[in-house]
Amino acid sequence: MTTQLLATELANLIQESKRKHNDLRLAAEKSLEDLRNLRNTSEQGAPEELATRVNFVNPFIIACGTKNAKFTAIAIVCLQRLIVARALPRSKLNQVLEALMQASSAGALDVQLKILQALPSLLQNYSSDLKGDLLVNALNICFTLQSSKNAIVNNTSAATLQQLVVSVFDKVVVEDSGSRVPRDQKVMLKRPESGKDISTAGVAPTSDGEVELGTAALDAYRIFNDLCLLTENQRPEFLRFQGLPQTFGLELIESVITNHASVFTSHPEQVYVLRNRVMPLISSALKGRPSFATTVRLVRILYTMLRRHINVLPAECGEALGILTGLLDQDATLWKRALCMEVFRGIFADHSLLRRIYALYDAQEGERDVLKNLCASFVRLSTEKPAVIGLGHQSSVPAAAPQEPAQDQAVLEASGITGIISSGTTSEGPQTGISTKWSTIRVPCIDQLDKTEPPAVPESYTYSLILSCISSLSDGLAKFVLPLTVTNEARNRRKAAKHEEDADSPAADTESGGKSERSASFKKNPLPVNPLRQEDHPMHSEVKICAALVDECWPAILATCSTFLYAAMDSEYYHGLVRAFQRFAHVAGLLQLATPRDAFLTTLGKAAVPPNVFTACLTAGQRPGAGSSAGDGSSSILSNARGLLSTDNLSTPTAEKRQPSFDAQMAMLNTRNLLCLRALLNLGIALGPTLSSAWRIVLETLQQADFVLFSSAKTPGRTPSISRGHDSSGDQEGGSLTANFGNEVRAVETAASRLMESTVDFPNESFLQVVQAIRRLLQRSAADKPGANRQPSSQANEKTPALQAPGQHRRVSSFATASSGPSTQEDQFALVKLGEVASINIERLLAYPPEESGWTLIVEGLVENLNSKIDATSVRTRAAETLAKLMLETANLTESLPEEARGPVQLRMLQALSSAVEPFQEEDREVSVAVRAVDVNIHRIILDGLKSIVEGCGESLVRGWEVAFDIIGSVFILKETAGNERAATDPTLINTRSPKLDDDLNIALTTVTFFWVLSDFLSSKSESLEITAELMEESEASDLTKKASDHSHKASVPALWMLLLLRLTAVASDDRLELRNSAIQTLLRIFDAYGDRLSPETWLICVKSVVFRLLIALQVELEAAQQGAGDCSELSDWTGTAVVVLDGISTLLADYLEVLLQSPGFGKLWNDLFDHLASMLEFEILDIDTATYKALSRILSRANSKGGPTLSPENIERAWSTWSRSIPASSLSSNSTSFNNQACLSAYVSALRQVYALIQNQLTASKVEQILELLNTTVEKATMSNYSSDIEQPTQLQSEVLDAINMIRTDVTGVPSAVIEQLAVFVTLAFSDEQTNAGPGPRCTFVALSKASMTMMETLVIQHATDPDLGIYTSGALATALSALREPVTLKYQFGIKTKLEQPWRLATKTALSILNPTLSQLSKIDIAKTNSDEIWSEIAQLAAGIIQVEASVSENEPSLADDEVFDIEAFHKLRALIVPLLGTSSVSENVRKDFALSLFMASTVHHTLPAKDSFDQLTSGNDCMSSLYTIPPGRTVSTKSHPRTKMAFVALDELFSLVTVSDTTGPTVELENRIACTVAPYLLVRCGNALRAFIADQPLRGRMPQPLSEKKELVRLLKKLVALRTRVDAIPTLENADSDYRKHLLRLYPLLIKSIGVNPDDEVSRLLREALDVIGGELGL
Repeated sequence: MTTQLLATELANLIQESKRKHNDLRLAAEKSLEDLRNLRNTSEQGAPEELATRVNFVNPFIIACGTKNAKFTAIAIVCLQRLIVARALPRSKLNQVLEALMQASSAGALDVQLKILQALPSLLQNYSSDLKGDLLVNALNICFTLQSSKNAIVNNTSAATLQQLVVSVFDKVVVEDSGSRVPRDQKVMLKRPESGKDISTAGVAPTSDGEVELGTAALDAYRIFNDLCLLTENQRPEFLRFQGLPQTFGLELIESVITNHASVFTSHPEQVYVLRNRVMPLISSALKGRPSFATTVRLVRILYTMLRRHINVLPAECGEALGILTGLLDQDATLWKRALCMEVFRGIFADHSLLRRIYALYDAQEGERDVLKNLCASFVRLSTEKPAVIGLGHQSSVPAAAPQEPAQDQAVLEASGITGIISSGTTSEGPQTGISTKWSTIRVPCIDQLDKTEPPAVPESYTYSLILSCISSLSDGLAKFVLPLTVTNEARNRRKAAKHEEDADSPAADTESGGKSERSASFKKNPLPVNPLRQEDHPMHSEVKICAALVDECWPAILATCSTFLYAAMDSEYYHGLVRAFQRFAHVAGLLQLATPRDAFLTTLGKAAVPPNVFTACLTAGQRPGAGSSAGDGSSSILSNARGLLSTDNLSTPTAEKRQPSFDAQMAMLNTRNLLCLRALLNLGIALGPTLSSAWRIVLETLQQADFVLFSSAKTPGRTPSISRGHDSSGDQEGGSLTANFGNEVRAVETAASRLMESTVDFPNESFLQVVQAIRRLLQRSAADKPGANRQPSSQANEKTPALQAPGQHRRVSSFATASSGPSTQEDQFALVKLGEVASINIERLLAYPPEESGWTLIVEGLVENLNSKIDATSVRTRAAETLAKLMLETANLTESLPEEARGPVQLRMLQALSSAVEPFQEEDREVSVAVRAVDVNIHRIILDGLKSIVEGCGESLVRGWEVAFDIIGSVFILKETAGNERAATDPTLINTRSPKLDDDLNIALTTVTFFWVLSDFLSSKSESLEITAELMEESEASDLTKKASDHSHKASVPALWMLLLLRLTAVASDDRLELRNSAIQTLLRIFDAYGDRLSPETWLICVKSVVFRLLIALQVELEAAQQGAGDCSELSDWTGTAVVVLDGISTLLADYLEVLLQSPGFGKLWNDLFDHLASMLEFEILDIDTATYKALSRILSRANSKGGPTLSPENIERAWSTWSRSIPASSLSSNSTSFNNQACLSAYVSALRQVYALIQNQLTASKVEQILELLNTTVEKATMSNYSSDIEQPTQLQSEVLDAINMIRTDVTGVPSAVIEQLAVFVTLAFSDEQTNAGPGPRCTFVALSKASMTMMETLVIQHATDPDLGIYTSGALATALSALREPVTLKYQFGIKTKLEQPWRLATKTALSILNPTLSQLSKIDIAKTNSDEIWSEIAQLAAGIIQVEASVSENEPSLADDEVFDIEAFHKLRALIVPLLGTSSVSENVRKDFALSLFMASTVHHTLPAKDSFDQLTSGNDCMSSLYTIPPGRTVSTKSHPRTKMAFVALDELFSLVTVSDTTGPTVELENRIACTVAPYLLVRCGNALRAFIADQPLRGRMPQPLSEKKELVRLLKKLVALRTRVDAIPTLENADSDYRKHLLRLYPLLIKSIGVNPDDEVSRLLREALDVIGGELGL
């Protein structure tokens, strides 16, 4: 295309210049002739050849000099094409540039644009030549065109000039990529890539003297220096142009320093220019009054310098920052302030730059305070025009913000606070306040390069930028500091998620058997790490800078934020301000900078609850007219306050009604106050363990907010009254307020809850600080209570010394009246928080000593308040209820503690209750009638709490009973006269105490408990409870009652005791779950307590009459529940009861099995017991099956224990038959995702251990086979638990099954073979295509089971390889084992599961080799059936095939392919050493040898071609394998992909040659080797022939193309092997008319060798073919 264009344009020049310009015509004709004589006219070759013809460009240069428009246009087009194609002669560059300069003055627009398009390509393609004057010429062209009046040319030339200047610096980067040397040494610069020396081109000044520069660096220095001079309107030193517009010069400077910042940091001469030219230019210009366009560019350059070059120009950048700060302070021009603030916004957004600025200036002594002064400027600016930002007493919405929600404004206006700007009545302008609608501009001023006049900047724009700076500062500090302090954030998140799901009562966790998650982490969660103390941390110096920055700048930041907190802002800005405020306080707290942290927390607290709002509510709540009771809760906002109080956890039915009364102009909280409150609570959550004394700020603010919300419950001016009718208008207004900020209140509720819950993670010391802070809230409000005013002021101050601190909201105690409404509300708050934090940390309180855990502080605080004479009734009642609830929760948790740890805690718990009632017993307690009534109510609450503890946890109470009785005795002393013995032993007492179905549950449970007491009494009346068969002859209960009623009868007490047991048995089948379970537990406890006193006969009768009757009743109920109407809950309840019964009965029978064995009727009892167990199994309920097999294990384990009783063979056989009947099954569908039979099957396998221990002495092969069959079914039918895997480790059940198999004796005939065959089945489970446990849940992979079975099988086979009975050989066990191991070896990469440990096929390979080592040596010595021998050798051959072969489709990108190939090669060599020459024995079938040879043949095929497949078909079909060997197939031109395991292919090929090669061995092995050689030889000939046939067919089609490298490598290797091969004499049959002993293989391949010679191969192949023919000739005697 280039040559055609040039030819056309040259022809045009010749045509146009015929009449004139003869020199142009001649030059054009000469160039056209040169063009036609080009040897290479391709797009690649033509430019290179044209570049060597120096005169080819002459016509274009001459045409430009004519200044003829036509000639110039043609010439520029051609020159542009030559430049792009790099076809210009380098010696003509100067003339070409002069021609372009001449053409640029021609005035044609298209010509000038073409020139500008050509210049960047010229500089790019000839960068090494364009230097010095040539570079100046190129730039001058742009400068000249840049002065054009045509806007298109002017703009294009400016862009081109900017591109050329940047390209000059690109050359410096390229030059610097070579070796750099010190600038003070006069040496040659040598670039490693090119190997060329680059001489220094000149010198340039630096701050330390002159430095020598390379060509590119020198050009860059001169150009940049001249650009600075031109921008200053001075004469350039290098460029030959003047009059550069200042704005354009500044743009060029910015472009250079932006795109090539690295050049300036690494070149001191450029730094010198920046220091002496650029920075003085910027400073002087900014101090003047530059235009908007100039100022924008100056500021952009300055911003770039600050971001990229502050390290090399620290002094100059510091001065520039001072200038910007000065402009911000002194120049009131809006657009200049906006420019400065936009720069600062960018600086604050880059936190690393901000830290660097602070480290360079503020942190250095003697340097200016840059950031400190800047923050001070923010303070001055924020207060400069309060009317603009709408500054008032409280934050409000902007005046003209139509998008602001109307309800937000309504809430603010309804609060009645002075300074709130109403959208309807404001006298300010329509744009008062800071809003996203008018406080931002679409394009920042600093980016408006196309404007010459300043844009209209809103007055509030500067303030929005200040907010952005503060937000970026806090965000950068947080992102840098927070990651250095968080050590266990993931665990905290899990805990927080757990809190949301936990039950409200910790007792629920106790009942479920688990500990409360929220109360566990205090034992291991440390304090947040203070980065300042990590001195060995690599970022420690940066952390110190951050800490110093916070410590220096926090007063200004706080003052600025405080101003904006009370300004008019829309939601987005206000939320951003609060977030920034929160982050700054968070960082200060993490760095443990207490002063700024407390200052920010205090300010945030005041913003959450403004002092004027709180004072107004306090005054309204305490005025004398505030004594009327509040209305119903429907018209108040108390539900919101209750979220902060958490009062829904504690009810106070007798509490006083709250009194929310308002003045007419009463204020209330709004959504922004609640937002600040939420931020304060979040800070408390984040900084909790480190807050120390600052907890008072958080808690007092929360307390005051709760009080304000409580006081704001009714509409202003309306006081509800019980006697007044329903006030609908008040309801409507109150409901509206709730709707307005209900969401924010709910968010505050959540944060308050999380604040208390976060204390569970605190160390004890931090937790004590929280408790002390809450108690101070109670002590703090004591000064406001009646009676407290009588206390001297000095004493009051001593009582609360920690509360007097700056920033604290203080109340005036003189407002207190008799009603004490506010104090009551605040005390309620403190008590609720104290109870809440105690409940959350209940486990901490129990785990540590009372003083260390906070128990003492909490209990003392509650007791102090409930006994106070000056507190309100509701406060005292709340304290009593909180204490009672806490003690009950403590009692519930102690049940899970061991007895030695439970006692002290229970004693401490009861002592706390006792301390609460002790003051009521003081004789000198002088109180009023009203206080005495409250005392009685509180006493009742404490007693109710004790009652709940005794009822719920009395059985587990091991200490403190005396204290409990003392508490009871504090009200009265109960004296009971004991009834006579006759009344106690009256059987009617038992009958009347028997719970009926319609009895109240509590009465029924009490009756069951009474049975235990009665049993204890009866047992004390008789040393032994003799129950005989004679006593139990009458089956009717009435007969037994008669005997029990006859006190003269010696069996009266036993009859009564038996009657009691029967009654309990009847209750055990009650429909009420709690009642029947209680009866069962009581029944079992009675047997356990008095079983030692029962004779064998008594035990036998009790088991038959009580235990078996209980089981029968349970079976009836289960059957009815199963056949019911589908009530799953009822069946589930009866299932649970069955589990309890089976566990209890099995434990009981196991403990007393020796006693039962002494009874004559034990045999029948044993059979009956197992009949019942079998009946339970027939229900096919997994939980019952699990309990049944556990019961079986428990009973049999007693017989198996050392010194245990001995069971008869009949008893043992019955136990065996029960276990071996089948594996446990379920009547439920196994397709359910919740179906899991792992536990049941595990119990089943565990029962086998006990059964096996009994039968092992009489073990037979048939029983072992039955055991193995059941265990195999167990493994296959087992489900997989969720979130578990059996790839790396077997499941627990699989491990138990393997352990069970491992315990089986193998010294019994037939057992080793059976076990080996079963292990082989386990090995193949992972590789079977059948899904044995298909279902919706996770499936077993059996991979780990397979690997573990391999190891066990290896041990077992080696152990029994030399058994005299040869069982593993004759039974087929060895062949089965090899077959199982062969399967994973053959699959290899086709098996889709990858393990982290050793892959299954590798382990199978090792195991097979380990097994073959002893068994093959034994196999050659023994005489077994040929079928058995052939089966074993067939598996060995297939194993060899699996080792050496792999699917050709396997990806070459398989990560372990190379390592696996090395492993298989090593394994094959080991296998070869084991089977050769044994493979040649007569006992080995010829088919086995053929299979082995065929596997070698297939594995040795490097390239799978069609001829190879044909020959393979012939080899396997048994025909003459040589019949088609000489037929040449159709050729191919497409290269065949080589085998992915080439090394293994060549190993197999070498093995083929090795097996046929004659050896020097003598003796009997020669015959074996000959037999192998005869089998392998045909395969070797076909293998070699295939390679030659492929070569003969394919190579001619390739023409001059060389043979593919892999095919050539294979062919060369084959030919070398063929030439060197000396075959065994009998390996290959003799040919007719050609006799040879050792070279018959070459004679067989002679036709193919001859054809290969004629293919025109390369030298090496040809040489090897000739050598082969020479060997053949030698054999023929030629």
